[in-house]
Amino acid sequence: MKRFGGMFGGKAASSNSRSLTALDEPAALQEAMAAAAHIMNDEIERAESELAKGTSPFHKARIPGEALGRATTFFLRAVLGFEKEIMEQASARLAEAEESAYEHQRRAIRDPSTAHQSAIYPIGAEYALVLAESQLMSAVVAVLNESLTESLRGFYKLRKAFTTLHEISEAEKRYLQAQGKSYASSVASTAASTGSRTPAEGSGVLTPDPLGKDDFDDADDDDFLDAQEAAFGSMAATGYEGQPASSDFEKLKFGAAKAGNSAPPSRRSSMSSMSETAANDADRIDFRTITSDPVDLFIHSGTALCFGLLQLMLSMVPPSFSKVLSILSFRGDRAAGIRMLWSATKFKHDINGAMAGLITLGFHNGAMAFNDILSKTDLPEARLKNLLSEMRQLYPKSKLWVLEEARMLGADRQLESAVQKLEQGPPSPLKQVEALALFEKSLSYMYLHRYEDCAKGFIECVGKNNWSHGLYYYISGACYVELYRMCKGSDPAKAAEYAAMADKYLHEVPAHTGKKRFMARQLPFDIFVNRKIAKWNHRAKTLDCAFVDAVGVSPVEEMTYFWSGFKRMNDDQLRYALKRIAWSEDLSLNPRWEQEAVDEKALQALLKGTCLRFLGQIPEAKATLTTDVLAYDMVQIKACDHADNWPQPVAHYEKAVCFWQEAGGRGGDKATLEKCSAELALVEHWEAFELDTRVGMKVATARLTLKKSGVALP
Repeated sequence: MKRFGGMFGGKAASSNSRSLTALDEPAALQEAMAAAAHIMNDEIERAESELAKGTSPFHKARIPGEALGRATTFFLRAVLGFEKEIMEQASARLAEAEESAYEHQRRAIRDPSTAHQSAIYPIGAEYALVLAESQLMSAVVAVLNESLTESLRGFYKLRKAFTTLHEISEAEKRYLQAQGKSYASSVASTAASTGSRTPAEGSGVLTPDPLGKDDFDDADDDDFLDAQEAAFGSMAATGYEGQPASSDFEKLKFGAAKAGNSAPPSRRSSMSSMSETAANDADRIDFRTITSDPVDLFIHSGTALCFGLLQLMLSMVPPSFSKVLSILSFRGDRAAGIRMLWSATKFKHDINGAMAGLITLGFHNGAMAFNDILSKTDLPEARLKNLLSEMRQLYPKSKLWVLEEARMLGADRQLESAVQKLEQGPPSPLKQVEALALFEKSLSYMYLHRYEDCAKGFIECVGKNNWSHGLYYYISGACYVELYRMCKGSDPAKAAEYAAMADKYLHEVPAHTGKKRFMARQLPFDIFVNRKIAKWNHRAKTLDCAFVDAVGVSPVEEMTYFWSGFKRMNDDQLRYALKRIAWSEDLSLNPRWEQEAVDEKALQALLKGTCLRFLGQIPEAKATLTTDVLAYDMVQIKACDHADNWPQPVAHYEKAVCFWQEAGGRGGDKATLEKCSAELALVEHWEAFELDTRVGMKVATARLTLKKSGVALP
């Protein structure tokens, strides 16, 4: 294929006799987009049926609109369910969409008289957008693939989509600048005065520097020089614990990735500022006041969606994968991405706007809601609730929006209402959505201490989703451990029944872990639960006791911590959690506590301190973390058999949150915020520990929040 940048060399000459196809294209596109939007209402068959009816280039078999619509269906199933077969089908459909979009773009450029004529965008831009959307979705599916080589190919596709979208965005920027509708001129002046002008100016993205003329050939097998998975053997063998050696990444080669393409820090800072300015423009300007052309509106909303998603994805890549991004010469800007997604939600009646709404809600109700150190603007509750309300009115049949509403209720500490919401209404025709709703409901049962409901829910998840059966069995078994402990002194027969269930499900775990991979690495939770089972088997043998009696500090409350469940509990539920955590140190119930290993004592104190913090007892929380967790050093912890090595660094994170709350949040007492920063720095420089990436995302968000508050690194 030809280099895409060259295809956007300029506007084609106008024609006095445009073809019927060009005249009909806007209406055909509107029809196809409306049909595709049924996907967001769980009406998959209706969407495919309506897409198949049309005869225009946006309806016919194997053309962009229909191909992308059907590919989007499989893409949603793939990312919601992580099922290998669905991922393969999604990859095949997306490849068809890419091929179709390229062919139609090529035809439009060869014969502009047959193409849609836009005052804003180059000839064929609508097909270039479909191509970029297909590449972006294909990249996501590839990164979720268990193959490292496929994952890296996915990152390379991100680069290609990035460049295509940049050229579309540049055309829009030039038009808006000419109309006096954006701040692009002032951004350009600032860049020129600082000597840091780049192709990204005003585009809303941080793009790679200009590349050679052959950099964007589509022949992946020529451009992408395969990275041998054997080179990453050490990473795969040890699993996901800390950062891979930099020498591993030095073995990678990309035909288009030149060492000189990485922007220096000063330019990156300027690029980030310009990205944020352009994203502000995108959110501020209602593009429907600029044009009423449906094709132009499709291009605008699709570009905002794709750029926003790209920025968000890249900003959330764990630090251990940062070398991959440096090879590809780009990085993400979370704030700019969110603003562009908000801009795209203005077009919520079509598939682009609906997808943007789903991503925006999912990000805030998921990734952002997990964090503790946030400014008020990071979670705009009123705006999110308004968006959800509009989406539910437009797409009343979809359980995806019900799921987001349940998550919002959970964030408001209304867990019972969240469960009730998920139990209402008919099931979704998408089994992946049903599995996700069941998973969310089962987590809520865990936070509510409804142990039998939680255990049954996760066992049911085994039959609905293939992602992490080991984790499902582990949480189910952990619930039966709690039920055993609750009945042990009052109902021996029932306790024996629960003990057998705990033993059964916990010993199912090893057979269902170690098989799934993410970028050739074992899943972090698989590593974690395998170690816990091995630890308890070892303790049972050493202590000469039943397996269930060898289990340490409440594994349910430990899981609750990692899923940020304490944040969703009300005060009564937090006090009950403290009661379950205190079981371990009650000598009348657990006479072995005085001889317990120090890693278990540190774990118990960490969970206790966290609950105290959420109850507003900050001084008590800090005292517990300092005297009962951080009093132990890592030499003592590592000396324990199958040691839990994560409470120490996480205790520093919890102390940072305590200081943040004591300071009064953003704009609070500067000296106390600096103490918060110092505690975060200890976590940032800690050696690798279990589930460090999950905690690391909280730390990264906290650092960004402190930076906005004017608190520098210590």
